[in-house]
Amino acid sequence: MAYIDGFVLAVPAGNKEVYRKLALEALPRFKEYGAKRLVEAWEDDVPDGKVTDFKGAVKAQPGEVVVFSWIEYPDKATRDKSNERMMSDPGMKEIKDMPFDAQRMIYGGFTPLSDEGRRERPGYVDGMVTPVPAASQDAYRELAARHARLLREFGAIRVVDAWGDDVRDGRTTDFKGAVKANGDETVVFSWIEWPSKEVRDLAWQKAMSDSRMRDEQMPFDGKRMIYGGFAPIVDE
Repeated sequence: MAYIDGFVLAVPAGNKEVYRKLALEALPRFKEYGAKRLVEAWEDDVPDGKVTDFKGAVKAQPGEVVVFSWIEYPDKATRDKSNERMMSDPGMKEIKDMPFDAQRMIYGGFTPLSDEGRRERPGYVDGMVTPVPAASQDAYRELAARHARLLREFGAIRVVDAWGDDVRDGRTTDFKGAVKANGDETVVFSWIEWPSKEVRDLAWQKAMSDSRMRDEQMPFDGKRMIYGGFAPIVDE
């Protein structure tokens, strides 16, 4: 079964190209160690929330933007081995000046619950992180599948929802804190791939007025879900 490593981090806006270059330099190692795809997506439409939001999740400072990122692996065993090799790679240890504050990066491992659509490079990405009661996993999977079919009807290329599997507590930030997860809740990492921002904006207008989505009973607290729109800067 496929496996996802998900990341959210804050990067100074002026470091965009430096960050992109760093990601591209690390890419061959990830591919060598078994990764199938790496995506880095730059903040474009990330709203402030009343309870939670992406900026608060990584304690973004003035002048910083949020990056939503993921790595796709064929299975968890490959991901675990890749992480072990990355941590012991001398080349990675030589990177001393990171173009962002790594202590505020949040990351974790996720198992896909729903993966609908075809795989191709998107022009735009919606990213989401959601706290879901562990007992509601089946209800959430069914909801995700229904929403995926609807969003694909309106133009989405691919919709992925992945269930928290290796989501650890952090010292400064973490996925659980990002959505104020309770003890019985699991974090879900999700994204939607669109051909363009224009298609995405129109699709959401249609979806939010469609009774198939509007009348859904959500098996989670939507007020604590964080979401936003991102423009891919690396997709290999």
